[in-house]
Amino acid sequence: MTSTAVRLKNEAGIVTGMMLFMLAIFTVLGVSAIVISINEMQLASNDQFYKIAFYGAEAARGYVPRNTDLYGADNTIANQAVTFPDSDDETVRQVIGTDQEFNGEVMFNGSALPPRGSGFEVGTFRAHQYQMTCNGYGPRNSETQIEAGFYRIGF
Repeated sequence: MTSTAVRLKNEAGIVTGMMLFMLAIFTVLGVSAIVISINEMQLASNDQFYKIAFYGAEAARGYVPRNTDLYGADNTIANQAVTFPDSDDETVRQVIGTDQEFNGEVMFNGSALPPRGSGFEVGTFRAHQYQMTCNGYGPRNSETQIEAGFYRIGF
């Protein structure tokens, strides 16, 4: 019976060793879970800021049709851009909300025949082609840019 008692005394520290090993594993798992959650939060906030900037650029795209001076008789010199909002300075921005702004430019690219199926007579009317570049700005210096082309029918 003495041999069994001696064997148990030799294994008395195994429980402490196993607990330290399990504590180390759980610590590594906890730290990795925290790092992953921080990265996920940063990705989600960056995506949200990009979307805010994107919708700012979409607002700029909607701003152009309401302002006919951007693509009217004043803007008929080829490859010359008109900036908006109403300023010659390209850094001026239209504020939409607390953290959303936009600006951009509209450039006249030339005239061509009206598109087929547009309903306008080819010999009488011309399609004046424009290109707009819309910049949207969001929080934390997030930016996005949308480029779109359009035409207006004229003489």
